[in-house]
Amino acid sequence: MLVILAEEPSVASNGTSTKPRNYWPSTRPEKKQFTPTQAASTRGNPMALTRNFKDTVVERVQSDASFAQALLDEAATLFLNGEPETARLILRDLVNATMGFEQLAALTAKPSKSLHRMLSPKGNPSMDNLAAIFRAVRERLQVNLSAHSVAA
Repeated sequence: MLVILAEEPSVASNGTSTKPRNYWPSTRPEKKQFTPTQAASTRGNPMALTRNFKDTVVERVQSDASFAQALLDEAATLFLNGEPETARLILRDLVNATMGFEQLAALTAKPSKSLHRMLSPKGNPSMDNLAAIFRAVRERLQVNLSAHSVAA
């Protein structure tokens, strides 16, 4: 569909217009912009306001120790099962929620910028660095990790 926009014409020094004119009206109805609560009220149903996912994770980790342990368990399981990208992201969220990268840097003797890069979607941490990160998070959560093999 071709949409033609009407703009105020500008006049060149010789008196002619330099902008194209809108000869045909658009058949597209004008879209109204709504906030989420306005959109919900126009449909007649209540709509929950959304929250930032990372804020939700931080709040849940700080209030629920078993959730933090489950995130650590999931990150370790994903690493061992060949899904390092997802594991790094979960581990990054867990670090942000529990101790922050500055404290992790102090515990691992690695620069915080390097730790950010290691736990980014395209990070490539060495096994030594991963072990140091897992050890720091384990100690912070006061848990132990154990691996068990399960038949596929």
